[in-house]
Amino acid sequence: MPQHKSAIKRTRQNARRRARNRLHRSKMRTLIKKLRTLEDRAQAERLLNEVKAYLDRLASRGIIHKNKAANYKSKLEKKVHALG
Repeated sequence: MPQHKSAIKRTRQNARRRARNRLHRSKMRTLIKKLRTLEDRAQAERLLNEVKAYLDRLASRGIIHKNKAANYKSKLEKKVHALG
């Protein structure tokens, strides 16, 4: 256990931030799975815009790397455009 006040505070902050980041990462994965299962192109395009905005938000906050966000967006774009 930390002994110094600053170390105790740091532990509390890390726990809060870890929980928040896990929540965002989980939501991201859920949105991506939902988009991958869609068959209707109109619905998929609507959800794609939402997913892309969310990925950009996470990348700007440093929760995921910006290249990871770009890779996800690229693959999802391909999937949606392949729908008939």
